[in-house]
Amino acid sequence: MAENLQILSSDSSKEEKYSNLIAQIETLISGEPDLIANLANVAAALKQTFDFFWVGFYLVKEGTLVLGPFQGPIACTRITYGKGVCGTAWKEQKTIIVPNVELFPGHIACSCESKSEIVVPLFSGKEVIGVLDVDSDRLNDFDEIDGRFLEEIVKIVISD
Repeated sequence: MAENLQILSSDSSKEEKYSNLIAQIETLISGEPDLIANLANVAAALKQTFDFFWVGFYLVKEGTLVLGPFQGPIACTRITYGKGVCGTAWKEQKTIIVPNVELFPGHIACSCESKSEIVVPLFSGKEVIGVLDVDSDRLNDFDEIDGRFLEEIVKIVISD
């Protein structure tokens, strides 16, 4: 059952917004076994809460990252292992924060409006099964706070 998202005011801290959102995501996906449905709602909740330029998931299918549920402008459909920020996060199996995408070697420009990016791998056991990709139209928009909370969110959604 869909519910209204309760978004804290703009003077709330980033930590407060994430903590509030995590509690709502847990409720929103509770009892829903369909991964795609849950990924779609998480993408929408992140976009609505933080007004990021683009929020979405890429899922590993036949050795390639394939576009999954997202919110924002149209996106690249397939990303190769080790290529761009998403493919690199998949290969290195770690969260990658890019303050300025123009300076990231091999960045894949799905939109020229994207200025900074964070990518968080989704794990099933020790295997990466996809990534959460968040883009901002502002430089240096992501930090370790985003990394920590986004990692927590993907663990909630991808619980083994």
